[in-house]
Amino acid sequence: MQSFFDWFKAQETLGLPWLVLGKGPSFEKLSQYNLSDFDSISLNHVIDEVRVTAAHILDLDVIDACKDSIDKNAQVLVMPWVPHVNNGAGLQDLSELTEGNAFLAYMRDQGRLLYYNHLPTRTFGNSPLIEVQYFSSEAAINLLAACGVRCIRTLGIDGGNSYGHSFSHLNGTTLLANGRKSFNRQFGQMAKTIMTTGIDLAPLDVPSPIRVYVATTEEQMLAVKVLEYSIRKHSSMTVEVFPMHLGGVDIPQPKDRKNWPRTPFSFQRFIIPEMAEYQGRAIYLDSDMQVFKDIKELWNLPFHDAQVLAVREPSESGRRPQFSVMLLNCAHLDWKIEEIVRRLDSDELTYERLMHDMSVANNIKAVVDPSWNCLERYKENETALLHYTDMSTQPWISIHNPLGYLWFRDLFEAMDNGFISHEFVQEHVDRGYVRPSLWYQVEHRIEDSFLLPGCAKQLDKEYKAAFTSIHEHGANAWLNTGAFLKAILRQISCRTGLTALRKRVHAYFDRS
Repeated sequence: MQSFFDWFKAQETLGLPWLVLGKGPSFEKLSQYNLSDFDSISLNHVIDEVRVTAAHILDLDVIDACKDSIDKNAQVLVMPWVPHVNNGAGLQDLSELTEGNAFLAYMRDQGRLLYYNHLPTRTFGNSPLIEVQYFSSEAAINLLAACGVRCIRTLGIDGGNSYGHSFSHLNGTTLLANGRKSFNRQFGQMAKTIMTTGIDLAPLDVPSPIRVYVATTEEQMLAVKVLEYSIRKHSSMTVEVFPMHLGGVDIPQPKDRKNWPRTPFSFQRFIIPEMAEYQGRAIYLDSDMQVFKDIKELWNLPFHDAQVLAVREPSESGRRPQFSVMLLNCAHLDWKIEEIVRRLDSDELTYERLMHDMSVANNIKAVVDPSWNCLERYKENETALLHYTDMSTQPWISIHNPLGYLWFRDLFEAMDNGFISHEFVQEHVDRGYVRPSLWYQVEHRIEDSFLLPGCAKQLDKEYKAAFTSIHEHGANAWLNTGAFLKAILRQISCRTGLTALRKRVHAYFDRS
């Protein structure tokens, strides 16, 4: 019996991108695509519906249900060395099972039964260990990545808790039979695979890759790298991040000082369509952000003829829509920065209308969920994007941001995973781009800046940040809101005897 890896190496005809096919709703789009453009691998019962290169079967009961389709529709059958029984690893391996299962013996004798290892305690032959946490999609994607496949597309690998119409007859038997509440659990594992292997992974029915354009300068690049890491660690499809000061597009300065950009990167958002060659979608973000959810959620929003999608402000905020997080329809935006500045110079356009109304776009819809631009506020499992809008308390500039521990958590993780080097951080400290005490914090692995000792705080005594102007977003500073006190209280251990006080203060501000 061959391992999948030995078989893969011997296949001279395998050179196309791979398509992984699951039972999710997007499987119904299959007829829209030319399958000859791909080598393909089906998951479990999908083999009943389509001819593929390989049928991946994780659960032994699927063999009996689909054996005729496997023989007819698949070149090879791929299974873990120890297949699952009742949604968990069984007791018998393939060598034992082929002695008692006529169909598996038939596939083995034809050289069409391939195995791989997924249990560290029960391995066999020539196969590395393939990680499988929740669903068979992870096994197939990790298997292909381990073979060196660089481009993988998926269809029917969807979130939520439903199958496509073609598999509705299985709703009462196999749908989330492993006890998981949602297929969304697989996306975190996909993000991990992309991060560790560098594969190009995306749904076939979603524009790829996700293009994120970040307004920044060289002084902000450490913040950009942490932002990029936070995006990638949660993204279930491939992402490209573009720091826009490296875009090669010159931005002229308006003649009148009243129209000058309030930050060095305020006008960068208007060069995105040009950088994208006026094609497809683009996400715009500021550099002072951190992401906590899969950015595919933002990327995949429908435009419905809009040119720009902005974040919807909660009615109680009393604020106009913000344009620091946007999804741009670049094919329908003819922005040229020279023309925009010319209009400012000729008084056809005011700075306020440009920046606060985005008046150079004709059709704007503020439909993006507010969780995608949380200004100096964070709620676990709800916040998708945290925006450090108060420039004077940004975690890399100041020790006084109560949410700074979140930023340092991702910084440390990015450094541990080799995404950000110690040399890069040290260079930013040496150049004064970030506060001197940041290096002490990194060396001593202190997430919470409030816990820095006096000797570390003294390092910042003469420090002045590169950007000291008021941020254009107009968010209230921490010291002016009850959120500051609430965040402080979150840092107090419940074991200090102040639990009752913490509850009373939180209750007060929750009523406010």
